[in-house]
Amino acid sequence: MKNSIRTQTGVPLPLGSTILPLGINFALFSRHAHSVSLVLNFPHHRDDYIEIPLDPQVHKTGDIWHIMLSGVPEDLHYGYRISGPYEPGITGHLYDSQHILLDPYAKEILSANWGGPRNFLGYEPCCLLDTHSYDWEGDKPLNIPLQDTIIYELHVRGFTFHPTAKVRHPGTYKGIIEKIPYLQQLGITAVELMPVTEFDENETTFINPETKKRLKNFWGYSPLSFFAPKSSYSSDLHAPLNEFRDMVKALHSAGIEVILDIVFNHTAEGGADGPTSSFRGIDNTIYYLLDADKRNYLNYSGCGNTCNCNHPIVRSLIMDALRWWVIEMHVDGFRFDLASILGRDGNGNVLTNPPVVERIAEDPVLAHTKIIAEAWDAAGLYQVGHFSPHHRWAEWNGRFRDDVRAFMCGRLGMVPALATRIAGSSDLYQRHNHRPCNSINFITSHDGFTLTDLVSYNVKHNLLNGENNRDGDNNNLSWNSGIEGSTRNPHILRLRARRLRTMTTILFLSQGVPMLVAGDEFGRSQMGNNNAWCQDNEISWLDWSLLKKRQGQLRFFQKLIKLRKNHHVFRRDTFFQSGNTGIEEDSCSLEIRWQSLYPGKQDWSHECRTLAYLLNGAVLEQTDDDFFVMLNGSPNESARFIVPAATRNRIWKQIIDTSRPSPHDFVDLQLADTVEYNQTVSVPAMGCIVLQSQSIRGKTI
Repeated sequence: MKNSIRTQTGVPLPLGSTILPLGINFALFSRHAHSVSLVLNFPHHRDDYIEIPLDPQVHKTGDIWHIMLSGVPEDLHYGYRISGPYEPGITGHLYDSQHILLDPYAKEILSANWGGPRNFLGYEPCCLLDTHSYDWEGDKPLNIPLQDTIIYELHVRGFTFHPTAKVRHPGTYKGIIEKIPYLQQLGITAVELMPVTEFDENETTFINPETKKRLKNFWGYSPLSFFAPKSSYSSDLHAPLNEFRDMVKALHSAGIEVILDIVFNHTAEGGADGPTSSFRGIDNTIYYLLDADKRNYLNYSGCGNTCNCNHPIVRSLIMDALRWWVIEMHVDGFRFDLASILGRDGNGNVLTNPPVVERIAEDPVLAHTKIIAEAWDAAGLYQVGHFSPHHRWAEWNGRFRDDVRAFMCGRLGMVPALATRIAGSSDLYQRHNHRPCNSINFITSHDGFTLTDLVSYNVKHNLLNGENNRDGDNNNLSWNSGIEGSTRNPHILRLRARRLRTMTTILFLSQGVPMLVAGDEFGRSQMGNNNAWCQDNEISWLDWSLLKKRQGQLRFFQKLIKLRKNHHVFRRDTFFQSGNTGIEEDSCSLEIRWQSLYPGKQDWSHECRTLAYLLNGAVLEQTDDDFFVMLNGSPNESARFIVPAATRNRIWKQIIDTSRPSPHDFVDLQLADTVEYNQTVSVPAMGCIVLQSQSIRGKTI
């Protein structure tokens, strides 16, 4: 094989490996390397590795090393061996020619079945060429407006790996395809996939104290690559690119967008004692933030290292990766993990206008993609409401999560904050031409309690993570409703169900973009584990048998999602201009009218636990029905609300009562009971009742 290989100078761009008419071009950036060799392996030949040194006088342009090969099969594996200074504590360079490094631009990486050994990382050529053509069959981005979006966060493996999922390809991209009818019936408009770029699930050293078995990095927030889809999420290890594309195309055909949870803030190489697989051995001082002594990594990610995101080289890598996912994989958007790290400079200082953040928002290729920031990092930088002045950036609204949870725990002083969250968090987003949809509203996510656990546990139960319950957040803003964990007490179960439905109602009837985490709609529990990152078992896998046991809860979610999608009054594109200032007027022109127990009388006091509001559908450009929502945050006392008049001489119908069992918790408008103006409505503790207006003739807008 070695004798048949022909070499040419090659070209410096594009970076990575590219199949061209004259051969295969390889291009790698490394500014401080003394020498670079391309290392090849041919899996269907018995030859040993072939190393081809790159002559810097021939195969280097600026800081880019490049070469073109012909006479080689396209199923080759490749990597790089790089030598240079090893000077921790002096220059910070960490070159070590013992390692065979991954190409940062590789589109596919040699993998194994989930859980299989990955000992070859860093020691064998592991990069593969993208040799697969693909027919998109006319697939185009859906471009669903952000304000009309409903996000469903899921884990590719956890979503369908449990036997009760009853899919032919559990834990894979194909498994998601098989569940598309379910997603359509639920009514969501976008799936947000937890990390799908290559990672090593075997990297963790923690041990389950009960089974004594080594735990896995189940979540995958530890990227080996910013490009390559995880092969073990594919039913065919040899075709992960096309199986991912099949999934995207099928979801688009069903009207569902694909958002990727992408990690640019750190890599799998970890801290100084971590493995060397790519960036560290290519140009450590450029790809990572180092301390002043050039010995240790600045660790704003909590994962051992921090990427130098605003260095021009790293910035270009990030942009190239994002464009590739949009152009070649047709994804519709991105959620940026620990996005506040994108705002730090080479010394870790917070920038006023970070170049990479602005570049993402202004990039013409990404112009119609959804960009969502997790607007904090692990070092305490919290930027919710002010991550970026650019109008395109949406944010995970952690304030929404915390304020709703606190109100639904019965905490005092939460009514003003809850009203602000329901109205779209204008205190955070009414600036820089932002809109209510810049707020991604959520109560639960992959990180923390599930919705069922939120009403069932006071404290985390993470002993099985092998860290003696030290890991995970201690500030859960949860309440177990009277008994910790599982119970058969009917009173406790009714209270939990009521609280769960009330929080769900707040989520879907608030201004902003709602996000739910997979399984919350049918009562999934993690048994009190609020940090299940390492649990590749029933703690993290969705138990689909709950669908039958919790049909009523699923129905409630489906009905709420449908209600939101059918009524523009919940999906405003602008903030309320009246009725949200705390000064109430008796005027039909008000867009929202707040009250406590009596119409026209608000109570923003610290002791108050009741809140009600009327959404005026008459003032919208697209006229809608009115809605009157009553919330009682008391943990043990009912509240009696006086119902105001609906607009346009309409009548009220009671469609939601979260204290009632299914199917009476959500009743279709035509079958709902009439509620008279000035009537007293009793809302049980932790309950919610929703009225919808109807014309006297029985016709709705």
